[in-house]
Amino acid sequence: MIGKEIRIERIMNRNTGRSVIVPMDHGFTLGQIEGLTDMTKTISEVSDGGANAIVLHKGIVKRGHRRRGRDIGLIVHLSGSTSLNPDPNDKVLVCTVEEAIALGADAVSIHINLGAPNESKMLEEAAIVVKECNRWGMPLLVMIYPRGKGINPYAPSTVGHCVRVAEELGADLIKTNYTGDPASFAKIVAACSVPVFIAGGEKAGDRETLVAIRDAVKAGGAGVCVGRNAFQRDNPRSFVEALCRVVHDEVDPDEALKGCR
Repeated sequence: MIGKEIRIERIMNRNTGRSVIVPMDHGFTLGQIEGLTDMTKTISEVSDGGANAIVLHKGIVKRGHRRRGRDIGLIVHLSGSTSLNPDPNDKVLVCTVEEAIALGADAVSIHINLGAPNESKMLEEAAIVVKECNRWGMPLLVMIYPRGKGINPYAPSTVGHCVRVAEELGADLIKTNYTGDPASFAKIVAACSVPVFIAGGEKAGDRETLVAIRDAVKAGGAGVCVGRNAFQRDNPRSFVEALCRVVHDEVDPDEALKGCR
């Protein structure tokens, strides 16, 4: 679909075919957390740092429209849950594809937790979103994770299962956990026909984060969707610059971090 192709070009680097995406949907789940209290400032910092796209809920889009500086791709997140819910893994749809189009989105995203008690409902809602995305030529990023009792969220078998489910549903882009091992992750990526991104996860050390991203990219990953590991840094712009150097220029993490110090 030409509509999807045009929009995907706005959120991917044309030269590398990769992307640095900064999700900022955490406020819906966690409240007024560090790094996301002044959304306009944070969005400006990651944009100026070179991020290819950001992920926002519909009500925050207006705070990210800067009217100046470099442009940045907009992905509107359609799923939501809060940490106050006894089961925060129960994601429901809180926005539609048509609403996202009206907001100027370049893509939309949904969240699925395989193994969670309400997995079937999330899969059913995902199928509806896929149908609407195909109707409107809107790219769909599926954020999918293995989450449930007794499930190893980083095991190659469970991560690979997530990737396959997302692909079979009709995802255009997939975000999931990194297995922690380039060899096993390479097999997962090789078996998938659409770009696979790794999640940034909980905030970790600068070098630790960049090494994992470097290894995932070398294994064939399409880049990273990194939230707290970007916007909660002391200098988000500088760290995003380092992320972009690792993902797009394949710079060694230590070298990339020199500009962050």
